[in-house]
Amino acid sequence: MKQNRMLAAALSAALAAPYAYAAAPKNPASSAATPAAAELAALRAEISAMKQAYESRLEALETRLKQAEAAAPARADSQLAGATSGSSASASAQSGSTAAAVAGAAPEAGASGPASVWASQPAPVAVSASAAANLYNPNISMILGGSWQNLRQDPQQYMLQGFIPSGGEAGPGKRSFNLGESELTLAANIDPHFAGQLTFSLSGENEASVEEAFVRTRALENGLNLKAGRMLSGIGYLNSQHAHTWDFIDAPLAYQAFLGGQYKTDGVQATWLAPLDQYLELGFEAGNGAAFPGNERNRNGAGAYAAFAHLGDDIGSSASYRAGLSYLRTAAEQRTFSDGGLEHSFSGRSRLWIVDAILKWAPDGNSVNTNFKLQGEYFRGTEDGALDYASATDASASGAYRSVQSGWYLQSVYQFMPNWRAGLRYDRLDSGTSRYGLVDSGVLGWDKLPVLEAFRPRRSSIMLDYSPSEFSRLRLQLAREQARAGVTDNQIFLQYIMSLGTHAAHAF
Repeated sequence: MKQNRMLAAALSAALAAPYAYAAAPKNPASSAATPAAAELAALRAEISAMKQAYESRLEALETRLKQAEAAAPARADSQLAGATSGSSASASAQSGSTAAAVAGAAPEAGASGPASVWASQPAPVAVSASAAANLYNPNISMILGGSWQNLRQDPQQYMLQGFIPSGGEAGPGKRSFNLGESELTLAANIDPHFAGQLTFSLSGENEASVEEAFVRTRALENGLNLKAGRMLSGIGYLNSQHAHTWDFIDAPLAYQAFLGGQYKTDGVQATWLAPLDQYLELGFEAGNGAAFPGNERNRNGAGAYAAFAHLGDDIGSSASYRAGLSYLRTAAEQRTFSDGGLEHSFSGRSRLWIVDAILKWAPDGNSVNTNFKLQGEYFRGTEDGALDYASATDASASGAYRSVQSGWYLQSVYQFMPNWRAGLRYDRLDSGTSRYGLVDSGVLGWDKLPVLEAFRPRRSSIMLDYSPSEFSRLRLQLAREQARAGVTDNQIFLQYIMSLGTHAAHAF
């Protein structure tokens, strides 16, 4: 405030000086009371009044500032001190990094336009200083979901015939009303170098589990990023997306058969974004291998490895695409399942290839009113090892086991008017040809192994959803599924998905 007063005084003196010099008469007798002297006096009086008003305003502002400082909570000072780490230079660097990190916090609304979908991080948006400071407190978001399901067949008897059960999220779920899975996410920047996220999955059976819990880098150069913790793997297209972003209520049959629904890994992930006009991302993961098709093996080091490559680009001004190739290698030791009243266990290697592609179209890149999305994935998995069984009446036996299986799905979603979308999906699995030593030797027959007996499950689904806003969605889905021989299940689903709080932008 003192500096402001000094500035005002200097300004007043500078303005008055020329007039004072002009008013100093060389001959006082000849210029006693001229009109020019009166005008100068009036100007001096006006400047003096402005100076007094300016100083009065400064004093009033200073008083208001002191009152605001007195009313502020004492803990604000400690939070500010922690954010700055005792250095104003550090605070400036953190604020700049934070503003860039909140880019793209708006939820997804329809299909992404082709013009700006290939960046590994969302595009920056303007952020106020107070908002940037608050980013050091976790952003909290909640997804609430529920459904009503009408199933012709008993879901407790569900199985994908010809495929070893995963023991995980396979099948249409329970009949009648279901709370579904809720999702709680906390995310924040840790410092200019790291950010973190924790996502809890809350089931309708009052069970809580950690969906994701990881830290990731923010400031590495040359397009390199690292992530460590528990995360949804980057293999395939749908796997890395949370279930509430899917276009259909359930996962495709290929995900259920080969990954138990969705593949999560505890480990590390490295991705590299190439400095090209096109989108090219390469990724590698190393994890403990505890998730299906692997299992917990009580060993040191990595138990599973994955690699993936994604390529994308715009097609004119109205369309864009992304294609990918992924590979997963893991192993299992005494991975158990039941079949035909016998307890079986598999030990050996599992390898999986995934080819995925997606095409998005919107008129001139504007997806608000109309857009179209075509998406598909192809899976090919092999397992080599030994398959054991134990019976209460017969001795245990073991035989070599090898399977080569495949599956795919193709789906399309069309937003035909604002807030309304319709979609079609077709799933197909092929159990292929499995070689089991105990069957080849005549110890067992395939009739004693109803789960593993060869079959080609398939399903057709149609959906219609309405989104009153980007935070809510209501969906109707009808499906006809043949998961095992001679059995057809007609399914009706009603679903709601509600988003509370700040939710990060979804990937392309």
